[in-house]
Amino acid sequence: MSPINRRWAAKHNLKPWEGHRFGCKTFDQFLDWCLALNIQQVSAYVLSTENLNRPRKEVVEILKLLKHELDRFETERAAKIDKYEIRVRFCGDFSKLSNSLVKIMRRIMRKTEKYNKKFLNILIAYGGRYELTNAVKNLVREALKKRIKITEKTIEEKLLISGDVDLVIRTGGMPRLSNLLPWQTTYAEIFVTQTLWPDFTKRELIKAIKWFNNVKRNFGR
Repeated sequence: MSPINRRWAAKHNLKPWEGHRFGCKTFDQFLDWCLALNIQQVSAYVLSTENLNRPRKEVVEILKLLKHELDRFETERAAKIDKYEIRVRFCGDFSKLSNSLVKIMRRIMRKTEKYNKKFLNILIAYGGRYELTNAVKNLVREALKKRIKITEKTIEEKLLISGDVDLVIRTGGMPRLSNLLPWQTTYAEIFVTQTLWPDFTKRELIKAIKWFNNVKRNFGR
């Protein structure tokens, strides 16, 4: 859960987890806006590996909120997921989460794996360094069994999320990736807004997209 949410909570004299709760409400709206704008793939950085090192009380509240939001994928959000044929994928170090949470995530992924029109990647207990380390470990295991050639393609095949990221939206004025998808964001454009995530609006999203559309991308050429 983003430190942006905590900053928002502090600004409103609320507990940190209250900021996360309001952030979840914004996330629901954000998904609706993306669907309305026909955005094919969205990756949401929900919980980082570093977030789990926060004070115990906050972590407990974060995990409670996470459980509540995951349950909604099988209740309130289910009809929308089916209607738009959204494939939901959870990515991260599941060993850091409880078995009950992991079971729910795996169940949601199984239910939506038949869909290929829209993609929602939810990064939970995720860290870019973890993803790259995990990819290297898998490549080494494979290399011990048979001779393989290490290329960009073989590395990408071992990543949790395939494909390049075009646009990263950073709220709260943070001009950094914060361990987010280091391989996939190599040539991503980063839009920085001072708006805190719980206050993020459709207008801000459209502003980011318009900005992106006016960027001349040369991919290092």
